[in-house]
Amino acid sequence: MDKGAIHRHSHYHADMYSVEEARSEILAKFETLDAISVPITEAIGMVLSTNVESGIDIPPFNNSSMDGYAVKADDLSSVDPDSPTYLEVTETIAAGTTSSNKVQSGTAMRIMTGAPIPDGSDAVVPFEDTTEMDSDFDPLSTKIGVKVSASIGQNIRLLGKDVSVGDEVLSEGTNCTYSVIGVLASLGFDTVKVHRRPVVAVLSTGDELVNPGEPITPGKIYDSNSSSLIGAILQSGGIPKYVGIARDNLDSVKDILTHAMDSDLVISSAGVSKGDYDMVKQALDESGDLDFWSVRMRPAKPLAFGLLNRGDNSTVPLVGLPGNPVSSLVAFEQFCRPAIRKMLGKTKLVRENLRGILTGAIHNYDGRRVYARVHVESDGGKLIATPTGNQDSNILTSMARANAFAICPEDESVKNAGDSVDLIMLDREEESVA
Repeated sequence: MDKGAIHRHSHYHADMYSVEEARSEILAKFETLDAISVPITEAIGMVLSTNVESGIDIPPFNNSSMDGYAVKADDLSSVDPDSPTYLEVTETIAAGTTSSNKVQSGTAMRIMTGAPIPDGSDAVVPFEDTTEMDSDFDPLSTKIGVKVSASIGQNIRLLGKDVSVGDEVLSEGTNCTYSVIGVLASLGFDTVKVHRRPVVAVLSTGDELVNPGEPITPGKIYDSNSSSLIGAILQSGGIPKYVGIARDNLDSVKDILTHAMDSDLVISSAGVSKGDYDMVKQALDESGDLDFWSVRMRPAKPLAFGLLNRGDNSTVPLVGLPGNPVSSLVAFEQFCRPAIRKMLGKTKLVRENLRGILTGAIHNYDGRRVYARVHVESDGGKLIATPTGNQDSNILTSMARANAFAICPEDESVKNAGDSVDLIMLDREEESVA
């Protein structure tokens, strides 16, 4: 039976989703977003929506790759290091300037890195191989002694060696790193076409919540989930839109949702566990269609997913995360971050697993996949994973100290110190993992 067609109105259902099943069903509702043109310096982390062809040659002219002297190689065919060949220096060519003169046999031109190669020259000899570096060199002399022979093309970067006019330099789907931005700039582009960043609405639910910076009273707690999720969205490449705290009543939930409808994804935290079900379901039934799932993972077992109706025959996906702070972030990593990356046009949607060695035990008490918070360091080429403290789902400090999740699989009751484990590195981009 197609589990996606079933409305699960309790996250205590025995037939739980696997992490992969839940992620697959969620990702099926997302597509790569439309293309826009942005300044190249704003494209970091975005994905090219088209191929990029060069309209110029790079280099655009033959130029020197060294500081030295532009010479004729034939003049230096029989150089004796103990008896330098002396050439008449006729000119100095700085980067950004050109010479209208020609290098004749028996002459040289002093040339800087990046400067155009003058006519008549077919090699560049670096300063280090001339008498210019000798202690007794006379800077007023018009002659330079060359101590080595030279071959044709030596230390010359040829026109079009890197890129020629019409070459496809970058392909559609390329992730815009700082080096890609550099290539675009070298081709003369000041804007580039990329898939736009998704706007992700963020809301929390609960009468007990207070925004950071506001006075706190007995029975209240600060809303940390919204702030951490906004940070997670930014790091994932999305544009966060905070729409506020929905109180535990129907009108408040419906009102907050109206401010989220113009986004590409809505993320809520809390309101997906058994005790919150009725109120949230009632509000969402009037705004769309939501399923409540139970996922075989710890933390973050309860999860909600569905589509909200905008009122113009279009919908926006909503992912309902658990309310416990760590549960919310673990679920974001597994389900929301891949969705954001898919909308961006990324090809790698989930972080790749690495292998490491545990320094402390991870226990699995109920047959769910455990995502333990660990700090990973490299030691002699091995990754060493140390649990960061209390693993309860409400302990945010152990999450703050972690740079990875260590996995205890569903079918294992424990991973002991010294065991090899899968690691999901939280401080690495997918594109950086070979």
